[in-house]
Amino acid sequence: MTLQREESDADAAADARQDEPPFPVVPERNFAAQRMTLYALLVAAVVLPCIYVAVTAISDYRARETTAAEAVARNARVAEEHALKVFDLNVTLNERIVDLLADLDTDAIRDTDALLHERLARMIGSYPQVAAASVFGADGKLLVTSRAWPTPDISVGQREDFAGLRDDPREERISRVMIGSVAGERVFNTAVLRRTPEGRFAGMVSIALRPSYFNAFYRELLGDSATVSLGLARADGEVLAWYPERPPDRMSLAPGSPLRDAYRAGRRSGVVKMVSGLDKQLKIVAFRRVGNYPVYVSSGYPFPTIWAQWYRHLSVLALSILAPCVVLWGVIGQSLRRLAIEEEAWERWQTEASMRRSIESAYRQARKMEALGNLVGSVAHDFNNLLMIVSTNVQIARRRGAPGLDRELSAMERALKSGQSLTRQLLGVARKQPLRSEVIGIGKWATAGRELLRASLGAKVALNTEVAPDVWAIRVDPAELELALINVAVNARDAMPNGGTFTLRAGNVRFRHEDGFPLIGDFVQIAFEDTGVGMSADVLARAFEPLFTTKPKGLGTGLGLPQVFAFCERAGGLATIDSAIGAGTAVRLYLPRASAGAAPGAAPEQAAPPPQEAEALRVLLVEDNEEVAAGTEALLTMMGHHVTYVFNADAAMTALEAARDRPAPSGFPFDVVLSDIHMPGRMNGIDLAEALQTFEPHVPVILVTGYAEELDRARQVDARVLSKPFDIALLDSLLRDIREDQTSRSADR
Repeated sequence: MTLQREESDADAAADARQDEPPFPVVPERNFAAQRMTLYALLVAAVVLPCIYVAVTAISDYRARETTAAEAVARNARVAEEHALKVFDLNVTLNERIVDLLADLDTDAIRDTDALLHERLARMIGSYPQVAAASVFGADGKLLVTSRAWPTPDISVGQREDFAGLRDDPREERISRVMIGSVAGERVFNTAVLRRTPEGRFAGMVSIALRPSYFNAFYRELLGDSATVSLGLARADGEVLAWYPERPPDRMSLAPGSPLRDAYRAGRRSGVVKMVSGLDKQLKIVAFRRVGNYPVYVSSGYPFPTIWAQWYRHLSVLALSILAPCVVLWGVIGQSLRRLAIEEEAWERWQTEASMRRSIESAYRQARKMEALGNLVGSVAHDFNNLLMIVSTNVQIARRRGAPGLDRELSAMERALKSGQSLTRQLLGVARKQPLRSEVIGIGKWATAGRELLRASLGAKVALNTEVAPDVWAIRVDPAELELALINVAVNARDAMPNGGTFTLRAGNVRFRHEDGFPLIGDFVQIAFEDTGVGMSADVLARAFEPLFTTKPKGLGTGLGLPQVFAFCERAGGLATIDSAIGAGTAVRLYLPRASAGAAPGAAPEQAAPPPQEAEALRVLLVEDNEEVAAGTEALLTMMGHHVTYVFNADAAMTALEAARDRPAPSGFPFDVVLSDIHMPGRMNGIDLAEALQTFEPHVPVILVTGYAEELDRARQVDARVLSKPFDIALLDSLLRDIREDQTSRSADR
């Protein structure tokens, strides 16, 4: 259903300013974005320091590995220079000894062994690395030595270096580390060949070198507590000197050692990673060949040492980096917790603010509706009086007979019905329409209302009805419910000028306090849905406002949907509208469930019987509107009654009290009081009826009004009530009942 706007933009802007809530609008907060930002910061605060520590750790490890490689290469170079000097000196000593013995054969050497001993002792005495210099014959017998005299009876015929020179003569041989038979300490020997003038093997000259000399130099170079190793080994992998010192049974490189393979391959220098066969540690090992001698120096840097240093540095680095990060993580975590608390508080604030705005809006709307209702009620009351004047005069004309005026009187009667309907709508919007509540079964009501809906919707609109089989009964005014149905259907028809579908649905709903709905309890939901053009947001916001309409002049009063809303509120329920442009409209009525045990309403009121002449009554007519009073008086007179007219309830009370104090010879002068309720003066009609309850004899009272709240109070007193404008037949029926009651009481007396 649609409402076609006819108000100007200026009026709409003024209304918008008027409806603007004084309570400040809750600012929008994007907590999800803030939370994601904090999470991103937390991830960055965790990941970036870890990445930095990892990159720094990798870089530092590689730098330490490079530094270790440079250190062992430097150690190997220094050890090579030292060893080269020692072996060069050793070659020089060997040459001097060979020259010393050049003209001597074996017997001559033995004959001059004392002299040769002294000369050898002086020759090597100043060299701490040399343990002994010895000369051996072709049979391996010791001929002379610098270490002892007389010459010990020692033979080295089976020793490795001697046998090697004898079997494969070379310039120089280097033995394994052994306990020297001449020196009596751990030494390794360097041996050179002695030849006869004819070139035959004549023995060897051996110089015993101390490994401890090399170890002392390595210890001085590396330090006492060094974990770096430095050693001297033959090309075949036999270790000659090593620092830190190792047990004698672990003085040989492992068979598959990369270092042994490099030695055998004749490489001059290099750096390898290997597990040392001496101490079983993974090391970076740098090696260098000592000149052209078949010996190598090597320096090893253990990876556990690199790791230990790297771990210590990494620990300090991680502590220095991550300690502030832990504080930052805590701050971000606290921020997340505070954000959650703030979000919860913000949601509570938003809910409370929304509720307060809703309450304030409802209060302003209620005040507006109250003021408008008072205005509309006053207009409707005056309009009712006008209708009453026309109605009474039409009925007078009918009773008197007016030849040739039937058509005009019928038109006036139709206009009266339209006016009564409009007055009923006005009073309904103003909450002043009298209600006649009945218990209604929705299933039967929906079936009976299909024809009413079809007539209201027209032929172009298809009608669907969906009612739940167990829908509850409701207690409402049937006429108001039908009027609400018609109002919704008419709006739906106007919203679907080219046809569409209108659906009526009914079902049970139960609202709890936590649902946040304005109602709590059991309700029947009656939904009216159409497939029309829908409403804009601005029109939807004002759809229930009285007298608001977007229809052209003459096509709508703006009272249809307000009547629906007022009817639901007065019934204890609520009406809502959901709509959007192009998406149709759904009007939902929430009406309270009838109390348990309440049966559906009785049959509708039967039409009043046709008027018949009643016995004459003495009627005191109390009416502030003279024209209404004149018409009513004329009608009552035509019906055969005697009428006394007074202007208001105060005058009526004065007349009644005077009649009670001075009773007429025939008794009390009035049989019934016919009074309006709303009148000027100190008393109104209800006050008058309450005062008459104390009179003797009892005087019946008929009250006439159009205000619902006055009717509710009127039913609390002993008075009959007529709604304006009333049918003369109903008034005649009431007067007839009063006459019968008085006749019955007279007979009883």
